[in-house]
Amino acid sequence: MARRSDHTRDEIKAMALAAAKGIVADHGYRALTTRKVAAAIGYTVGSLYLVFDNLDDLVLHINADTLDALDQALQQVDAREGDPAARLLALARAYAQFARRNASLWRLVFEHPLPTPRPAWFQVKVERMFAVVERLLRDICPDRPAEELAAAARALWSGVHGVTVLAMTERLDTPDAPAAHELIDSLVTNYLRGYTARA
Repeated sequence: MARRSDHTRDEIKAMALAAAKGIVADHGYRALTTRKVAAAIGYTVGSLYLVFDNLDDLVLHINADTLDALDQALQQVDAREGDPAARLLALARAYAQFARRNASLWRLVFEHPLPTPRPAWFQVKVERMFAVVERLLRDICPDRPAEELAAAARALWSGVHGVTVLAMTERLDTPDAPAAHELIDSLVTNYLRGYTARA
């Protein structure tokens, strides 16, 4: 068993986060416990509580890292050339792809109940995702009011998220059901068609 003096607080925190992510990725988020994380890094549970308040605090930091990784993936797509509508469609596809590739960590973000309100630093990470969508909608419809664009970004992305959830939980698995990416393409294309057609 390691002693706290063997590593700094920041090192213990980084080790714990890495171990926790590994547990979630390998065994699902329901397998995550502070005891397992502490054992994985060779420290006592008490040492873990010196860097995290409780399991929810640990989950919050895991989720923050997941949102950072998602943001990085979306920013890479957004940086590519193309008109705003094409980039918005590519973002939606990238979101679903990220969820598939990081299924357990992605589900942890949405399925583990956390106390509210969330810390401001965490909420900033959530808002970043909507901000990208909102900016692209503004490029498509520059005359729309800011409040309307914000609501539209959330409505559209909630739909993309919904299709992603249904695909991840295999609720779309019927013989004649279109593939998830086809549903996402249809959703984004038709939403934009309707949104831009409005006076």
